[in-house]
Amino acid sequence: MFTGIIEEVGRVTAVRTKPQARELTISCTLILEDVKRGDSISINGVCLTVSTFTKESFTVDVIPETVKSSTIEELKTGSRVNLERAMPANGRFGGHFVSGHIDGVGIIRSEKRESNAITKTIELNDDLMKYMMLKGSIAVDGTSLTVFDVGQNTVTISLVPTTQEDSLIGEKRIGSRVNIECDLLAKYTERIQTAKPKMTRSWLAENGF
Repeated sequence: MFTGIIEEVGRVTAVRTKPQARELTISCTLILEDVKRGDSISINGVCLTVSTFTKESFTVDVIPETVKSSTIEELKTGSRVNLERAMPANGRFGGHFVSGHIDGVGIIRSEKRESNAITKTIELNDDLMKYMMLKGSIAVDGTSLTVFDVGQNTVTISLVPTTQEDSLIGEKRIGSRVNIECDLLAKYTERIQTAKPKMTRSWLAENGF
């Protein structure tokens, strides 16, 4: 589990391509302070597992499903990435519940500076839009953000100066693809509402009630 508060921006130092999969090596500083093999690290919002590490970098394997459903395949040597360690059980909760399981990819369609903030409008498909609501939560490339406007197939986010400085979302330009994770609570609510009730009259009869 993550909070969507980016801890550090790292840099990809190696990409090894496998059949439909990837192996990434990322250099950083803060993330390596207490890293262990098997740790979960959010890389641009994607939860990946540390396979090996050194004093300067760590390496993760990316399975085919993750390559297909996120922007990980676009990373190359030299790419900068948002990094966050999994939240400790006794840690402070600063953002919102972020699982690191990407729901889809959005495309930045416009941006505008308003005083000290930058607003960006992101196009989403219908599968993602159904979870969007005004003042709701969204994770964009792993960054916890608030939805400030909802269009027919777009959402608008606003970046405060701290977010602009501490993560990469402020640098993403029009046309950039970004990883999207919808609000967990919205997805759980939908699941509960659409799940078929198990305790029906026929179920009770079949089970001796």
